[in-house]
Amino acid sequence: SGINAEYGKQWYQRRVRGDDAIDTDTVAMAANEQNAEVTTAPKKVFVQRDYTHGTECKFETNYPTQLEGVIARETFTDTVNKINELFDRAEELGCPTYTEGCLSCMTGYLLYFCIETKYSKEMKQISLFIQRQNDEIYHPRGVHIVEPMLRGLRCIELVIYPHKQV
Repeated sequence: SGINAEYGKQWYQRRVRGDDAIDTDTVAMAANEQNAEVTTAPKKVFVQRDYTHGTECKFETNYPTQLEGVIARETFTDTVNKINELFDRAEELGCPTYTEGCLSCMTGYLLYFCIETKYSKEMKQISLFIQRQNDEIYHPRGVHIVEPMLRGLRCIELVIYPHKQV
């Protein structure tokens, strides 16, 4: 089943890159293996944007039924609430944001070559938070959170690997 493991790794790497092309040689080798195990593809769960408060970047906190028995409801809700809180901080308007905008306009936006914007700093914080959550909570349970930035801030994608369910 080394071939199945290799196929799974290649499949996961292609999915992370967003490359949907299928490597037919690897599929054929896995199918022809005499003692091939029956494997199922990971399930994907999408947590959609919550537009009830306008167009601010906020995600629904409804617990997906696909996570039953895999991730605790409180853990999921805490994670999404923290992501929502971090997005609120990123989109917060204040004196630093206005100053940054005015200075960038006066310098012909050359300022952005010299400094990192408040928004991009907060996006890095969100990425680090999701990475930490994946490493500490979700990966040990066979779940991977895909950063919302990779999905155009439309949704939070959760990939559930069936062989790790608790």
